[in-house]
Amino acid sequence: MTNKLRYTVPGMSESDAERVVELLQGRLDATNDLHLTLKHIHWNVVGPHFIAVHEMLDPQVDAVRGFADELAERIATLGGSPCGTPGRLVEHRHWEEYSIGRATTQEHLGALDLVYAGVIEDYRKGIEELGELDPITEDMFIAQTNQIELFHWFVRAHLEDKSGNLSTAGATSETEAASAAG
Repeated sequence: MTNKLRYTVPGMSESDAERVVELLQGRLDATNDLHLTLKHIHWNVVGPHFIAVHEMLDPQVDAVRGFADELAERIATLGGSPCGTPGRLVEHRHWEEYSIGRATTQEHLGALDLVYAGVIEDYRKGIEELGELDPITEDMFIAQTNQIELFHWFVRAHLEDKSGNLSTAGATSETEAASAAG
């Protein structure tokens, strides 16, 4: 993938468009990773709440796949070339590979709590920067963050007690969160 834009949208400087494309590509990498992780969890959950979690994840997978498509199309709209290859994803991600295999629903949801938290934090950083660069892409990031935060709440509802305390509170790795939730 070349970072050189052939053109961009009217009213946006090339340098601003290049930075927006960079932010979009980062979210494209994250959403490609996230939808694959969600599907991995979908296939590997076990236990008494299997069907509830298994079925809860499919709409999340579909939505996140749609986000990836929107991000890639925005990159192309700005004159960039979106890259969705596995090699690109592995080479450029700044997070660890999801490491939980066959495990209980609670263990997977504990790990997913941390995954979603990281994705949301990165989206919010992008939103802060996009306010100055491109309100169109900022709106896209806001809408996607809204949906991901909702999915995060669905996950966290399984992890909290009646007082609202999360079983994963203080966990710093997905294996630690999985253990705490299990």
